[in-house]
Amino acid sequence: MITIVEGNFAAAGVDWIDVAVGGVTLRAFTPTTSIERIGAPGDQIKLYTHLHITQDGIALYGFLTSEARTAFEALIEVSGVGPRVALSVLSSLSPETLAVAVASGDTGVFRAISGVGPKTAGRIILDLKDKLDAEIAAISTLPIDIDVIEALTSLGYTTAEARTAVSKIPRDNDLPLEERVRLSLHSMSVE
Repeated sequence: MITIVEGNFAAAGVDWIDVAVGGVTLRAFTPTTSIERIGAPGDQIKLYTHLHITQDGIALYGFLTSEARTAFEALIEVSGVGPRVALSVLSSLSPETLAVAVASGDTGVFRAISGVGPKTAGRIILDLKDKLDAEIAAISTLPIDIDVIEALTSLGYTTAEARTAVSKIPRDNDLPLEERVRLSLHSMSVE
């Protein structure tokens, strides 16, 4: 099993990254958000990987964090969700946002994701309820976050955008709602 690849960033495409390791270049399929954040060719990079073997071939999938790899591995265990759909989900949702959606039963965050219809979204939520990291779900669903998410959605942001923004702000119960909304809006503007 190949679990981590460290080497020089050689090239990237729409959904893959090439990593040069000791005279060999490995291609890892990855979420588009990882490609955007990987750096410049020649940079030293580290990918958390999943080696996927089927009768049709072998494919390596790479992620910038171990949480993203864990989410990918949980997703591909869901009936009807293969590696390509799992990458599509993780290109649209961070592992934390996915955990929040699963914990809250929010199928709406999957609407815009290619390859995920209402039935698949329901299956993902049902199958992953107990599998995703309980700590991520617990931290991401603090009661004070619900008010901020509601405020952001009333301003026109999608639930997924609001949840992602809230996951990036400090976990300080003493901050007033207005300050948490301001910090969430700021986190969206710097992306």
